[in-house]
Amino acid sequence: MNILLDVHTHTLASGHAFSSLQEMAQTASEKKLQILGITEHSPGIPGTCDPIYFRNLHVVPRLMYGIELLLGAELNIIDYKGTIDLPESYFPLLDIKIAGIHSLCYTLGTVDDNTSAIIGAIQNPYVNIISHPGDGTALLHFEPIVLAAKKSQTLLEINNSSLNPARKKPLARENNLEILRLCKQYNVPVILGSDAHISFDIARYDHIYELLNITEFPESLIMNDKVELFKRFIRQK
Repeated sequence: MNILLDVHTHTLASGHAFSSLQEMAQTASEKKLQILGITEHSPGIPGTCDPIYFRNLHVVPRLMYGIELLLGAELNIIDYKGTIDLPESYFPLLDIKIAGIHSLCYTLGTVDDNTSAIIGAIQNPYVNIISHPGDGTALLHFEPIVLAAKKSQTLLEINNSSLNPARKKPLARENNLEILRLCKQYNVPVILGSDAHISFDIARYDHIYELLNITEFPESLIMNDKVELFKRFIRQK
């Protein structure tokens, strides 16, 4: 598979990342990507950028070092209905919208509560991707999530960072294997995400490849080498 895009990355603006926007773009160009998504954390994460940051994204060129930039946000799911923590008025300003559960701004509920939260975000007409649903932060029923993603044409992310042993997420491997098996069964596309917080990790999917091999996951259902198809998914939201 020829990796052409990585759309879940963070810069210094997120408060706990270590590369500038230009450093990220230059590295993405060196790695021969066609699209780089930079999705800063929304306000629920301590130390991240103020909402005014997202209002000023129009000043940033969307073509840099020969690659296309998609500038957006990784939004926080904050309740069991799937509510996210940035007002809807901001969404037209964002090229890409990712939403996920982060323990710093979500009160864990029952497995049904948590599943309802994810499905609510999937059904949000603005959300393009659900970030790291398999990382184990919240216990989830994966089959209804996969089916909801298929119906809404919302992409589920297989997140490389959460599979890194250094992150100490013991449920991540089995959870992501289950997601891949269900997506294969129901013919649901996924997107691989580096969740890079430093430029060196852009398009780093090394922890994911083993899982793709184990599940014999079809390359046809992986978005990272399908630039035009991915753009169609983004435009429909």
